[in-house]
Amino acid sequence: MHTTQTLTLRPATLADAALIASIHSTSWQATYRGLLPDGFLDGEVSQERAAYWEARLGAPGGERRIIRIAELAGKPIGFVCVEHQPESAWGLLLDNLHALPGYQGIGVGKLLMRAAEDWARALGEAQLYLYVLEGNTPAIGFYERQGWRFVGAEPDHMGGVDITALRYVYRLDR
Repeated sequence: MHTTQTLTLRPATLADAALIASIHSTSWQATYRGLLPDGFLDGEVSQERAAYWEARLGAPGGERRIIRIAELAGKPIGFVCVEHQPESAWGLLLDNLHALPGYQGIGVGKLLMRAAEDWARALGEAQLYLYVLEGNTPAIGFYERQGWRFVGAEPDHMGGVDITALRYVYRLDR
């Protein structure tokens, strides 16, 4: 069991792009099996996420987001990315929250979520929102147990297929 060791968070840097992409693609490969095509998950997802995070971390506007990496005894096991999108009426976007398979259920997600909430509160925001893939029952259950509330669904496209993204919100005045 991993719980006897200390979970910590650290800020991500541009040098962490490949690490974040690896955690992201590994999480998708485990979590989205049966929801997205196997060919995408087994093939292009790793390269696609690597290009995505390299570009994102290298892009201007870093002051409008935080990315924190969760570590267990110095080993990276998850990350969160929260972004301020001024055009959004929903609050701050919790854009990504991932824990590696095998490390879920030990408090990583809660720690990452708390970092997102703390940053949003420090900015004076009243609400966070996120999108979760319809059918991602474990994530939906996790968010609902944390007090997130379903507010709508939107069509989207991922991995070469049409999907439905469920929007959830979390009020920070709790």
